[in-house]
Amino acid sequence: MNEMIGTAAGAIWMALSENGAMSAKDLKKAAKIKTDKELYLAMGWLLREDKLNVAEEGKEMTLCLK
Repeated sequence: MNEMIGTAAGAIWMALSENGAMSAKDLKKAAKIKTDKELYLAMGWLLREDKLNVAEEGKEMTLCLK
């Protein structure tokens, strides 16, 4: 499980590095992550490492690298 989450976190980091700020929905597509669970676990990993900013805009979350 840790390996899968780490791989997804790396894919999120790469997608944000290449594309800038994105919604969670767009990030899931760009990082080619299959499930919401995998997306949110990987986001948590990056948040814990203080590498990710999350902002809420209405009902939408926007994510970007620090």
